[in-house]
Amino acid sequence: MAKKIEAIIREEKLDDVKDALRAIGIVGMNAFPVEGHGRQGGIVLAGRSGTYQIDMLPRIQLNIVLSDHNLDKTIRTIIESARTGTDAGDGLIFVYPVEDVVRIRTGEHGQEALTYEGDIDSRLAYYFAPPASRKPLPGEAGLEEPAGVEPAKPGGFFSRWGRR
Repeated sequence: MAKKIEAIIREEKLDDVKDALRAIGIVGMNAFPVEGHGRQGGIVLAGRSGTYQIDMLPRIQLNIVLSDHNLDKTIRTIIESARTGTDAGDGLIFVYPVEDVVRIRTGEHGQEALTYEGDIDSRLAYYFAPPASRKPLPGEAGLEEPAGVEPAKPGGFFSRWGRR
């Protein structure tokens, strides 16, 4: 039904990750500061008074709950936008199963509670819905022919020269 992604990323990559997720239609997420270290055990800083180790480094934790079928695309997007490619410490992604989701305001359960207007699921539903049941997306209403304008005639641009 649903999965929870818990991604630990560098602070300076937060805006890149948020923008990339928004671009694929992930609109709901939580972010908060955390501290920790991985395999490298922190960093060693050298100053005038000597060297010292900082073992708890600042990071950002992103929490995203989404449909199972969006999981791989979302993980790829986080990896591509959070990776620096130079150092250890780019972060980790954890994936957990979610038994149920309840929207407090409406009492909706499951998939209905996860879906927002303009999110990745509503975009997929729009493009894969049968044409008779499709409703226009926001901003799409202006695609009709303006009043008094005839629709284009068959034959295309070159039809006036006799070519087809």
